[in-house]
Amino acid sequence: MYDSSSIIVTGGAGFIGSNFVLRWLATQKTGVTVFDKLTYAGNLENLATVTQDSRYRFVHGDIVNGAHVRRILEEEKPWAVVHFAAESHVDRSIVGPAEFIRTNIEGTFQLLEAVRDYWGKLSVGKKKAFRFLHVSTDEVFGSLGPNDPAFSESTPYTPNSPYSASKAASDHLVRAYHHTYGIPVLTTNCSNNYGPRQFPEKLIPLMILNALKGLPLPVYGDGGNVRDWLYVDDHCDGIQSVLDRGICGETYNIGGMQEMSNIEVVRQICCALDEIKPAAKPYAEQICFVKDRLGHDRRYAMDITKISRDLEWRPKESFAGGLRKTIQWYLDNSDWVENVTSGSYRSWMNTQYAYSGMEGDAQL
Repeated sequence: MYDSSSIIVTGGAGFIGSNFVLRWLATQKTGVTVFDKLTYAGNLENLATVTQDSRYRFVHGDIVNGAHVRRILEEEKPWAVVHFAAESHVDRSIVGPAEFIRTNIEGTFQLLEAVRDYWGKLSVGKKKAFRFLHVSTDEVFGSLGPNDPAFSESTPYTPNSPYSASKAASDHLVRAYHHTYGIPVLTTNCSNNYGPRQFPEKLIPLMILNALKGLPLPVYGDGGNVRDWLYVDDHCDGIQSVLDRGICGETYNIGGMQEMSNIEVVRQICCALDEIKPAAKPYAEQICFVKDRLGHDRRYAMDITKISRDLEWRPKESFAGGLRKTIQWYLDNSDWVENVTSGSYRSWMNTQYAYSGMEGDAQL
């Protein structure tokens, strides 16, 4: 039997979810049940180090399947559900938005319905102790001008991509289930994450791996789009703080306080690689600019005053330090990289980026 005081983590085999699960098992006494569909970005290799831990259980499942979710809730009797499961890549949402609507909206709805049924049957004490924590994104707030104040928890929602619109809808559903049904929910909105185990379609791992292979480093537009960068361990620590001490019904911004343009990030990656693994030429010579993506938001920034004041949480990792840790992880885990960069991954990258104007015939 699994520990009755365990938690359920949806999407726990993905990038942020797996880092959260590993951190939880390293720092907490209670167990974790991971519920994951194992799409292209979900990877059981992310959890290989805990497969022998008696507190860990993996369930292959889709949150859209409400009956399956209900069954697992009844089996595990968790005191919390931490909801990471989502389609999360803007580029993929532009090419094929249907899966984002299905997973992020319909999936969250089915999960909430299953939780409502489970929570409604709990004793008064267990109802009070239960938590549903929904992990969301800063992208629901839209785009900022260069001098606009950072997003706060009261910033109006203005999503600009199918991905961010689907996450905004899921946020609204979570809020509605608290106010209508009384489910004790918490919502976190985070800035751009980076760190170990990130699927290499996102900016930082893509640039690291392309650089090491001598491939072009494709930067959208003029490279001036600005993001706030949050090291994944800091994000997981912030989620833990909200789960432990957050007020039900509230939302909390979790940011890294590291605003940088995309081109600056890529140049820092190149400089770090020049030191860690020097090549014949500076890696920056591989940088190229490609056609900007549709509806590309110009700037995101997060105001973390609320979580800092109310929960005494702040990010600990500097971007330079987190970047070096991230680069070293990818260098040390070549088997993981080889396994996730399959033929379908290479096909997607060649379709998504055009390398016109680059010398040679390097291809993904």
